[in-house]
Amino acid sequence: MLPGIVVFCLSVIIYALVSIWLGKRSITMPMFFIVVGALAGPYVLNWNTFSLSSEEIKILVEITLALLLFADSSTLKLNQLKEDAVLPSRLLGLALPMIIFFGGLLAFWLFPQEGIGFALLIGAILAPTDAALGLSIFNNPRVPVRIRRALNVESGLNDGIATPFVTLFTAFVVAEQTQKLSGWASSALIDISIAVGVGAILGIIGGRLFNGAMRRRLTSRATEQIGTLALAMLIYFSSISLGGNGFIAAFVGGLLFSYGTRHHQHHTLEFTEATGTILSVFVWTLFGSILVVPLFTSFYPEALLYAILSLTLIRMLPVAISLLRTHFRTDTKLLMGWLGPRGLASVVFTLIAYESFNETGRPYQSLFAIASWTILLSVFLHGFSALPLAAWYSNRLKKVPLSSPEMLDVPYTEPLQDRFSNPTRNVPPPTDPARLE
Repeated sequence: MLPGIVVFCLSVIIYALVSIWLGKRSITMPMFFIVVGALAGPYVLNWNTFSLSSEEIKILVEITLALLLFADSSTLKLNQLKEDAVLPSRLLGLALPMIIFFGGLLAFWLFPQEGIGFALLIGAILAPTDAALGLSIFNNPRVPVRIRRALNVESGLNDGIATPFVTLFTAFVVAEQTQKLSGWASSALIDISIAVGVGAILGIIGGRLFNGAMRRRLTSRATEQIGTLALAMLIYFSSISLGGNGFIAAFVGGLLFSYGTRHHQHHTLEFTEATGTILSVFVWTLFGSILVVPLFTSFYPEALLYAILSLTLIRMLPVAISLLRTHFRTDTKLLMGWLGPRGLASVVFTLIAYESFNETGRPYQSLFAIASWTILLSVFLHGFSALPLAAWYSNRLKKVPLSSPEMLDVPYTEPLQDRFSNPTRNVPPPTDPARLE
């Protein structure tokens, strides 16, 4: 494994040296490390020997998602959403369940032999979005703040909301495989309940302790950041040790931590975010090393068809339905529907489902093929299309009156991914320039 770690560290250094140059050419961080992973992996140059069966790899992958879930939910400023909660609520409360359901229907239609549990699991795994894959739009000040903010909030929360569904449907698949269909749902719900309880208790206590320490000046900026990272890890591992789901606990813990600190903890999360981002680079490299090349050596046409439909119809139709009666323009609905990139959460969910499949002896080839094709296409299609789409959309809005619903003035909510995934980002302006033209 050591040669692989050396190659990984060198690739991180190279990316850091040319990140702005790559960003200007729409080459995102996931693109870069997927390619690095594919070339250095066992199917091409064989410079790394990362294995999904390695316990160390498993822990790193799971910690990555736990930290980012905690940071995502912690940095959400709910008080800023009160002025315009309609769009995020529609995307999360209406579109997301429909995406999971329609994705499950499509998977069952294309892969009926895999069963209904598998189909629903695929729908849940590929429902969360990742703003880091379309930053040219998410960070473009010429795209109205209301649209960017709604998509940012959706991306920051839908992975946490999808996690209970992934947990539930994974338990369903395992029950189908082991023929133990009685009690699987209650067992999964108990795991989810434990996670919610652990996350809520430790999150609110941790938030209040840090808030009190900050007010009394008992802690420094550096120790606050280290302590917050430790709190996120404590919540995750405590939930697992009690039989709960660590990801749900981390997400709930982040929400309550933010509440406990009265939303004044933003700087304390910098180290947690940075750690999660560094680990996410490794996950993308792992994805390229293990999952990408087999897509071309063992081609599944049905999996590719699913990926295409998942990125288009399965996302766009629910978004369009959820936006009914908002009086949005057609191009706005199409843009918001297209901007559903599948990213890190889907990769981690896939690897976690693989562990359950492997433990019960269930074949996992279809799981890998469907999820990997969808994620791979999304990384490159959304990455390369974001910049021209941002230019196209902002040009079309030049003649739009300020009374248009897209142009409603709302506070900007900065997404987590901005600070680490976009090397060319500047601090967003307080007002949207699109409204000033």
